Amino acid sequence: MAVKAQVLYDFTAEAGNNELTVREGETITITNQHIGGGWIEAQNSRGDVGLVPEDYIELGKQLPSVQGAGTTAPTPNVGNVASADLSFFDAYAPASTPAQSQASNGNDPWSVWNADPSGGSNTNWASNPEGTQTGKSAAEPWGSAAQGHPQAYQGPGAEDDEWDDEWDDVKSTGGYAESESGESGAIQRGGAHASMKISLNKFPGFSKSGPELYLLCKQLAKGKEKLSIYTGEVGPVWSYPEVQLDCVVADPKKGSKLYGLKSYIEYQITPNTTNRPVNHRYKHFDWLYERLLDKFGSAIPIPSLPDKQVTGRFEEEFIKMRMERLQGWMTRMCRHPVVSNSDVFQLFLTYKDEKDWKMGKRKAEKDETVGVMIFSTIEPEAADLDPVEVEQKCEQFSRFTKAMDDGVKEILTVGNEHWKRCTGPLPKEYQRIGKAFQNLSSVFTSSGYQGEPTLTDAMTAAGKTYEEIAQMVAEQPRKDLHFLMETNNEYKGLLGCFPDTIGVHKAAIEKVKEGDKLVATSKITPQDKVTMAKRVSTMSYTLQAEMNHFHSNRIYDYNRVMQLYLEEQVKFYETIAAKLKQAHSQFTTM
Repeated sequence: MAVKAQVLYDFTAEAGNNELTVREGETITITNQHIGGGWIEAQNSRGDVGLVPEDYIELGKQLPSVQGAGTTAPTPNVGNVASADLSFFDAYAPASTPAQSQASNGNDPWSVWNADPSGGSNTNWASNPEGTQTGKSAAEPWGSAAQGHPQAYQGPGAEDDEWDDEWDDVKSTGGYAESESGESGAIQRGGAHASMKISLNKFPGFSKSGPELYLLCKQLAKGKEKLSIYTGEVGPVWSYPEVQLDCVVADPKKGSKLYGLKSYIEYQITPNTTNRPVNHRYKHFDWLYERLLDKFGSAIPIPSLPDKQVTGRFEEEFIKMRMERLQGWMTRMCRHPVVSNSDVFQLFLTYKDEKDWKMGKRKAEKDETVGVMIFSTIEPEAADLDPVEVEQKCEQFSRFTKAMDDGVKEILTVGNEHWKRCTGPLPKEYQRIGKAFQNLSSVFTSSGYQGEPTLTDAMTAAGKTYEEIAQMVAEQPRKDLHFLMETNNEYKGLLGCFPDTIGVHKAAIEKVKEGDKLVATSKITPQDKVTMAKRVSTMSYTLQAEMNHFHSNRIYDYNRVMQLYLEEQVKFYETIAAKLKQAHSQFTTM
């Protein structure tokens, strides 16, 4: 007897993988439930047959009608948000918000701030250049993931196929400044400048998608864990843990599913809190990124993950580079006190088994404290802030981050050009010099003069010295410039997030400025106006805490990476000087 099933989520089939494209709400017929690997075989109403992920369907019963063409989803009750029509804000809304402006000018996420410099601010968690060196080798990337790690749960990488594969993504150049130098045009996640995609209107029942969802919320959710902000020497700061969370991303392994039809790379992540490794595929990192962006993106800039790639995904050099960049991304997340302590991030690092992972995953996906409602969990300890002073600080920070964005891009462009010279024409020049010395030495040898060997041997040695220098020049960027470029590349992605995050705060301030007009026209009550002002103050505390977090991490990061860069440069030139001195010593004084 045929078994019917209701599709819970959209799924798009991959060409050549015998999969079946299905849509949420569609009814399908199960033809084989024993495929294994988290898949079942099903037939749609058109008679097409293919594989569908088990967790994307529900067997044996028809679900209530879902939102789709011609249907309307019920308005959810999110913390008792005012269900009144918020369309009156349209009359006071600016012609275009920062997010909308960016959509029309995707080439520069800062374009809106160039036109109107009165923006706000935000912060960053910094990268750790040394954190990318895990101390573990990326050797044997082709090792079988089936054998797994003795202490690590083999995780959702092989069994849990609730993930879209990486095959249909645009290839990245893997470079640093390609998009700025006009070569190859590296395509980043989230757009040309990797800005965040903040969804302020997660719930379709609301006609407006701005900060008023939080500003006019009638009753904020209770019982939620509160996020504290304290007043420190530099102003508002987050509450930091006594022990800094950290993790190591290492041991990439190649695995497969569906009897080898699909392959993937799985990474081992070991947090310092448990020292118990867990395994994750890239798409699990992608899921984590989407959850963090959804939950915190209105208050905290969440930088994009390293780019996806179509071809060469299993090449050793690409795997090593991706692992290093995932390490850098995870280090940033670990260093942010709010993100690192969140349930979804802790789940990612510490799940115990497949059941624990799936339960935590579904809980995270049902979280209603997302978008601007994240501000409802924040509790500043001090009095309300002066909005005029806050605006001034935000404008100053906006100018700084815009200037830093330009400076970072300049370093990436110059560094990219220098890297090309070091691995291209520059070594060839040294090789030509060395070859010329050796050729001249051969000519001198043919003279037959008795005292010739003393000179010719020294000239030959000098020529070989320049050939060795050529090899050193070609290898040096990986020892010093690489880490400087990686750090600036990460900051480039992070700085691209600021216009969106700043825009949320700026829009909230504009709503409060409209308070008198709204009260005068009976759109809101005087008490609503007071509540809006108080809640904007909470948003301002959050923004300033992020500003201070960004600055402290920035100073730490650039101190570390510049020290590393200059130390390696000193070693490089000292080694060259020693080789030249050795060559010099072989020439006798006449």
